[in-house]
Amino acid sequence: MDCYTKAEDVVIEGRQIQRLGQTAAMALALVLMSVPAFAQEGASLDLIGMFAQMGAIAWGVAIVLFIMSFWSVGVAIERLYTYSQARKQSKLYAPLVAKHLKDGRLKEAIALSGSEEYRYSHLAKVVLAGLQEYQFQQDSGGASLNRDDVLDTVRRSIQRATALTANDLKKGVSALATIGSTAPFVGLLGTVIGVINAFTGIATTGSGGIGAVSAGIAEALVETALGLFVAIPAVWFYNALTSRLEYFNVEMDNSSSEMVDYFIKKTAS
Repeated sequence: MDCYTKAEDVVIEGRQIQRLGQTAAMALALVLMSVPAFAQEGASLDLIGMFAQMGAIAWGVAIVLFIMSFWSVGVAIERLYTYSQARKQSKLYAPLVAKHLKDGRLKEAIALSGSEEYRYSHLAKVVLAGLQEYQFQQDSGGASLNRDDVLDTVRRSIQRATALTANDLKKGVSALATIGSTAPFVGLLGTVIGVINAFTGIATTGSGGIGAVSAGIAEALVETALGLFVAIPAVWFYNALTSRLEYFNVEMDNSSSEMVDYFIKKTAS
């Protein structure tokens, strides 16, 4: 069932990206068809000229889109850096802690897991929780707990650490999904406002020439382009980060199972 659900999600995301591409193509076609008419009327075709013709409401929509763009890029850069550090530090951490555990040096393994050098490592956080709980039970004597109870306590501690670490890794990623799904509609709002201004220009001048509707068309095209410019990178970043999150979750699940197996063998000896 999980495989089918993931496949359906991929298909849905593909359709969304396809719709965004179709909208972008339509906007580009409108720009290309408008160029000769703009040129005949002597209207400004540069981007600065288009922004200069925008009204207050269109500027408000554009500012919202710029904020969404900066937010999504900032979240993406921060998450990519965090994930890169987590992957790099975990690769260095895993063989070192495995050596300590193989030699039975739990305190050294705890010190290694809690060091600042591996503060980004998701594996270190999961392993540290299990080691600390097991060491606490050993130091307290575990008088009221039998072997199975100690293992259950360690297992629950590892599960809590895994859930907290996974939640911490997902921080900000949902914002990318929100921006990717809503930015085209915010841009569409600006497009509608531009079309309304175009019709207002026709009503004011009493003619349907390009000079009467140029300001409204410029607003509509700029807002459409801005909405797509914000949404498409956000969707790309979201998909890239989600795939890395799945990889980290698999690693943490494997580490959790290995830790539980290690404590089962250790308590049996």
